[in-house]
Amino acid sequence: MINYSVFMMGNPVNIDAAPKAYAKPQISEIMPFGKFVKHIADHNGVFTRGTVKGVIADMCECLIEMLLEGKKVQLAELGNFWLSLTSEGAESLKQFTEGNINAVNIVFTPGEDFENLRSRATFNVVSSRIAQAATLKAEKSGEGTVDLDAARGRTSSDNAGENAAKL
Repeated sequence: MINYSVFMMGNPVNIDAAPKAYAKPQISEIMPFGKFVKHIADHNGVFTRGTVKGVIADMCECLIEMLLEGKKVQLAELGNFWLSLTSEGAESLKQFTEGNINAVNIVFTPGEDFENLRSRATFNVVSSRIAQAATLKAEKSGEGTVDLDAARGRTSSDNAGENAAKL
């Protein structure tokens, strides 16, 4: 199940557009590599954690090697990996040098198994992390109410302007 919170966000392309409500997923756990390897090993039962870890580590090493050789690597259902470059522009082709290249980025496009996770997902709306933290703080200190505006760093004058803009 995917926990998510809803936030009002402006349009970065059109700053004059009214903010709209958007969902943001809340990560429930950061799964370290070792725990993920154990999960895979427990699923298959045939391969040990050491074997799974070794195969994944070798795959990553080989993936980097192939990408740095300029290859696009297709990993079947997982997806495709290739490189893109970020660079500073030069005044002319002649003036452009390797020094203009700032970053080498890995691009990933999902394969068939990852293309439409929406059809397989279930959702659960939850309070924002800020609201959760404020509620916990209030409970621990024995308070009966929570000031969400204060938790968000807003003042009452911020809200007056927002409410006037809504009218």
